[in-house]
Amino acid sequence: MAVFDNRHSLFLKKVHKALLITGITLMSLAGCSAVNNDTDNNPTYLSDNGDGLNLAEIYQTDKFTIKRPAPTRWLKNGSGYTTLEQSKTGNGRDIVRYHPETNQRDILVSAEQLTPADHDKALSIADYQWSADSSKVLIFTNTKRSWRTHTLGDYWVLNRETDQLRQLGGNAPESTLQFAKFNPQGDKVAYVMENNIYVQDLSSFNILPLTSDGSDTIVNGTFDWVNEEEFFLRDGFRWSPDGQHIAYWQLDTEGTPLFTMINNTDELYPTLKQFPYPKVGETNAAMRLGVLPSDGGKTTWMQLPGDPRQHYIVRMQWAGSNEQLLIQQLTRKQHINRVFLSNTENGKSQQIIRETTDSWAEYVDHVKFLDNGESFTWLSERSGYRHLYVVTRESGRMTAVTKGNWDVVKVLNINEDDGWAYFIASPESPLERYLFRAKLDGSGVLERLTPAVAGTHSYSISANASYAEHTYSSVSEVPKTNMISLPDHQVIRSVVTNNKAQAAVNAIDRKPVEFFRVDARDGVKLDGYIMRPADFNPNKKYPILFYVYGEPWGQTVANRWGGSTFLWHTMLTQQGYIVASIDNRGTKSPRGFEWRRSIYKKLGVITVRDQYDALQQMADRWSFIDTERVGIWGHSGGGSQTLNALFRYPETYHVGMALAPVPDLTLYDTIYQERYSGLLPESKKQYTETSAITHAEHLEGDLLLVHGTGDDNVHFQGSERLVNELIKHGKQFDFFAYPNRSHGIYEGAGTVIHLRTMMTQFVKENLAAGGR
Repeated sequence: MAVFDNRHSLFLKKVHKALLITGITLMSLAGCSAVNNDTDNNPTYLSDNGDGLNLAEIYQTDKFTIKRPAPTRWLKNGSGYTTLEQSKTGNGRDIVRYHPETNQRDILVSAEQLTPADHDKALSIADYQWSADSSKVLIFTNTKRSWRTHTLGDYWVLNRETDQLRQLGGNAPESTLQFAKFNPQGDKVAYVMENNIYVQDLSSFNILPLTSDGSDTIVNGTFDWVNEEEFFLRDGFRWSPDGQHIAYWQLDTEGTPLFTMINNTDELYPTLKQFPYPKVGETNAAMRLGVLPSDGGKTTWMQLPGDPRQHYIVRMQWAGSNEQLLIQQLTRKQHINRVFLSNTENGKSQQIIRETTDSWAEYVDHVKFLDNGESFTWLSERSGYRHLYVVTRESGRMTAVTKGNWDVVKVLNINEDDGWAYFIASPESPLERYLFRAKLDGSGVLERLTPAVAGTHSYSISANASYAEHTYSSVSEVPKTNMISLPDHQVIRSVVTNNKAQAAVNAIDRKPVEFFRVDARDGVKLDGYIMRPADFNPNKKYPILFYVYGEPWGQTVANRWGGSTFLWHTMLTQQGYIVASIDNRGTKSPRGFEWRRSIYKKLGVITVRDQYDALQQMADRWSFIDTERVGIWGHSGGGSQTLNALFRYPETYHVGMALAPVPDLTLYDTIYQERYSGLLPESKKQYTETSAITHAEHLEGDLLLVHGTGDDNVHFQGSERLVNELIKHGKQFDFFAYPNRSHGIYEGAGTVIHLRTMMTQFVKENLAAGGR
C-alpha cells in the first residue's frame, strides 16, 4: 500500500505541475482531496519583488524600453538625410530632411501631401523611396506578409512638382503589389503583381505587363518561401542603368512538395494553408535569369551551367554597364560559388571567380563596381579569414584590400572618390565590433575610426562617408545613438540617449557580467560569459543555467546590450542562479574560416561537446558551480542544442527548455540544412547521428518542450515526432503548444509574458535555487 501511495503521489505531482504550466490550478483528481499548491498565487518572479526584477516590469512596462532612431535615408546628393516624423497636425507622418552638421530641418513631404482626396488620414508609410532627381517619392503602404516578411502592399507615387498623388496598379486587388521601384530616369515604375512583372508610365499611368506566364508555380520577379528565408531573396528584378531593360529571376516550383499548416482556432472549422517547402533531399524550384526590354518584348535567358534544380542563383546585378550581369551561382551542396559575367544580348556567360571549399562557400552582398566598371569589390575567405578584395573585371585578378588573421564582419561603404572602404571588424576580440577603413589601392593602409571604447558599434554612413549615425552598446549599457563626423569620429549631437532606460539598468541589483575563455578537449578556445547571483557567496555552490544557440547564424557571447533576455537572466541571478553562455565552434563569431566550418556535418555533436567541455572547465575553475544542478535552454537552433545536451549528456544536464527546436534535421529546409549537413542520400548516416531525436531515449532530466503550431519555419511537426519518440521510450516531460504562433512565439495578447512565466516556473521547480 505504501508503494502505491508513493507512486500515486508522484503521479499527482507530475499532473499538478503540467496543469500549473498551462495555467490551470488542480483542485481535485480521481476522488482525491485537493492537492496543496506550493506555488504562490502571486509569485515573486511575476509580480512586485521588492528591489528585485520581476517579469511584469521586464515585459509589461516601459521601464526598460529602448528607443531607436528613426530610420535614416541618406540622400545621394549629399544634402543630408531624410527620416519620418509625426506631423504636427496629427494627420500622419512627414518626410523630413536634416542636415547632419547644422541639424537644419526641412519638411520635404508633408502628411497633407500624402493624404488621398477621399481619405481622412495620410497614407501610413511602411517604406518610401526617391526618384533619382528627388522630384517624386514612392510610398509603400497597407502591407501584409507574403511569406515571413511584409512584401505585399499598395504603392502610391507623389509628384512633388505638381503635388499629384496617384495610386499605382490600376484596378489591382488590395495589397497585391511588390517591390515597386523607379527606373533610373524616374519616369516609370516597375513592380510585381501576382507573380508577373509590370511597368507603369508616370505620365500616362498606362500599365504594361512584361511577363504573362506567372501562376501558382511560375514565379517572376520574386521568390518562394525557402529562398526568401535562407538567401534573403525577395525583390527579384533589377532595372538596367539606362532604364531600357529589366533583369529578373524566374522560379518554377512545380514538383516542390507542399507543406500544409492547420489553423484550428480562427474559424468554426479548421482552415489549411499550403505553400512549397522543400525539406532536406526534396525537389527545389528551378531558377533562371532573364533580361527583357522595359517597353515589352522577348526574354533573353542567361546561359548558366548545371541543372537549374541542383543550383542556386543567389545574387544578380548589372555589372557596371548596360550590357552584362554579374551572377553568383551556388551548387546545391553549396561548396562552390561560381561568379559569371553574362551578356544580356545573347545570354552567354563567362566564369570569372570560383570560390571552392570542402564545406560551404559564402555568397557576397553589396558588390561595388569601380573604375567605370573595370573592377569590382569582393569578399573572400580564401586566405582563411574573410577579407575584402578588388577584382579586375577582364582577368579576374584579385588585389587584397585587407589582410591579417581577422575577419571583415560587414562592408558598410565603398567610397571610390576618396579611395577608402569602410567596414566593421574586431581584430583583437570577437566580442566587439568597431568601424575601420582601408585603402582600396591595396597598399595595406588600415585605420580604426571608432574610439577605444569596448562594446558593439554600428553605423549608418552617408553616401560620401563624411557623416554617420553611430550606435553604441555594451553588456551593461543600453544602445545610444549620436550623429558623428568622419573620419575624425567627432560627436556632432545626440540622436537617442535612452537615459531613462540606462538609469533603470544602473539601479538593478546585480553582479557584473564577466567574459572568459576556456579550452575544449582539443585545445580550441571557447568564449563565454558568466552572471553571478546578486548575493553571491564564493564559498557556496549555486545552480547554473546555460543559454545556448550554437549554430552558424548566431553569436550569444558578445559585448552588446542583450535586451529583455539579459534582464530575464539577471532576474534569475537575483533569485539564486548562475547564468552563463558559451559560443561553441561554428557560431557566427569573427574567428576565421576554420572556426566556422569545423562543424560541417557535425551539428549537434561537436557543438554540444564543446558546451560539455566548457562546463567541465568552468567547474574546475570555479568551485561555486554546483554540477548537480545544471540547466540549459535555447530557442530554434538553441532549442536543438538543448535537446542534444540533455540526450547526449544525461548525467550532466539535469534541466532543459527547448523552444521551437529542430529535433530531426531532415525536416528542415534544403538550403539551410544541406549547407551545414550535406546532401541525401550520401550524408544519411550523419543526419541520423546529428539529429537529437535519435538519442531521445537517453533523456533523464526534466525537459520543457515548447512550440508554436503556426511555425512555418521550424515546423511543429518536428516536436510532434519527438513527443512520439519520448512516449515510445517511456520518458516523462512537459510539453506546451502555442496555437498559431510562428517561430518567434510572440503573436497574441499575453504570449511573451506567458512563455517567460512558464519558463521561470519550470526552472524554479526543477532546478533548486540558491547557494548551498
